[in-house]
Amino acid sequence: MKILKYLLFLLLIIFIAGSIYVATKDGEFSTESSRVINAPAPMLFREVADLSNWKTWNAWREKKGMNIDVTGEPSGENAYLSWQADEIRDGRIENTSVIPFSKIEQDLVMQTIIGEAKGKVVWSFEPEGDQTRVTWRLEGEQNFKDKLAYTIQDDDLSDVFHPLFEQSLENLEQNVVRRMEEYTINVDGVTQHGGGYYMFTTTASRMGEVSSKAANMIEQVKIYMDQNNISISGKPLIIYNQRDDSNGTTIFSTGVPTPSQVITPAGSEILNGYLEPQKVVKTTLRGHHKNVSEAWENTYRYIESNNLIVDAQGQPFEIFITDPTQVENPALWVTEIYIPVE
Repeated sequence: MKILKYLLFLLLIIFIAGSIYVATKDGEFSTESSRVINAPAPMLFREVADLSNWKTWNAWREKKGMNIDVTGEPSGENAYLSWQADEIRDGRIENTSVIPFSKIEQDLVMQTIIGEAKGKVVWSFEPEGDQTRVTWRLEGEQNFKDKLAYTIQDDDLSDVFHPLFEQSLENLEQNVVRRMEEYTINVDGVTQHGGGYYMFTTTASRMGEVSSKAANMIEQVKIYMDQNNISISGKPLIIYNQRDDSNGTTIFSTGVPTPSQVITPAGSEILNGYLEPQKVVKTTLRGHHKNVSEAWENTYRYIESNNLIVDAQGQPFEIFITDPTQVENPALWVTEIYIPVE
């Protein structure tokens, strides 16, 4: 009998000691994942801030029996998503603070068989050149039951969340970059272009450098027009004065349309030109300008297959319908190609 009492007393001491150990154990937990993604911060921010997108890249969606539900508005403050799953805890994430293009704060609540776990989630989006560093951080404090549960397991909450964060960021990158790479080319056919006056500057270049050089040149022309109170009457364009596709070189002008002739002073690097009204074959490229060579090839094939003749005296040109500095997703850029024909 005494032995039983001693055993019970010993078990009581062990229980009390264990409870004290668990109670005094640091209950704070945090985990963080960061990834540099080749995409603009506004685009990545919108992807994360709109909770309806989480179904496409969040690694939790791959868990057995996972069911994600977004109720009400999917983005902005107070937007939330909830989930139920067989293999992981049911829970809910709610946007509590949304600072456009730089930061999102969220509350996380997870229901478990031993109680409720809460945490604070912070997303940050930091531009690094043409790329963006996306950081996803979770921090919180475990209650006694959670600390007890993870004391007798090999993993803690950080170990549970970190691989999910890592995989989710990889999925996020793949989804966004894939959408940025999308493009379409449509040869619209023969049409008449009305021509008109334009302010321009000219340079020589490798074909692969046209896009980057043209952006700076167009900006120079716009600054000149603004300083001299010259009106803009259309979208920027590139005119190919000479184009040697076989050697990959060109002499081109970047222009900005203006409604009438402008006389520029002698020695000015910015000049005024006139594009004659002419018959052309038009092609529309929707997507990044790096795909423009394929659009040109499609246009020349159309001309050949339809027994048209390129006007040897004409100058082919491109018009930028969208401004890449204002539209962050290259898949939404629109470029029109015009090749003069007889």
